[in-house]
Amino acid sequence: MSEEFTEHDWRRFLRSIGENPDRPGLIETPARVSKAWTHWTSGYQQDPASVMKAFEDGAEDYNELIVVRNIPVYSHCEHHLAPFFGKATVGYLPNGKIVGLSKLTRLVECFTKRLQVQERLTMQVANALMEILEPRATGVVIRCRHLCMESRGIRTTGEETVTSAMLGELQTNLGMRTEFLDLAREDFGR
Repeated sequence: MSEEFTEHDWRRFLRSIGENPDRPGLIETPARVSKAWTHWTSGYQQDPASVMKAFEDGAEDYNELIVVRNIPVYSHCEHHLAPFFGKATVGYLPNGKIVGLSKLTRLVECFTKRLQVQERLTMQVANALMEILEPRATGVVIRCRHLCMESRGIRTTGEETVTSAMLGELQTNLGMRTEFLDLAREDFGR
């Protein structure tokens, strides 16, 4: 974080909610919280292009979807700073280049480590993949539970929000779109 909250700021926060920051269980909390938020917002210091490494070797004859499922999503809602979490599926149809499979996870992580709304997160991942890799198609499906809904407000437990983005040929090719969504299904292969 460029203007990090100091331990003094977090101690003041603890006092504002009625806690004693000098209580034994809270003495190290301000330092821990500062370190945690630095990690949780480290995506602001990442350039999505820097986490992607493309290869031409291996892609020359490959013209089918490449899909990585169950990518962990841990982020914070920009409205309440409450966590939301779930899984992402990211896929693309290569156009002469492929990326290391772990790079799709790193791309998702780059955007989840920012204050977010799930809809924007979904589009950021899809757009970055299209811009950086230039595939024929990109698809992203994200399923998350939002603690801003579960722990306050409506307080319903277990609801899942699902967002998707289909770019390139996935917008116009119904067969390919259906294949991607089938591969992205949570119960695929069961």
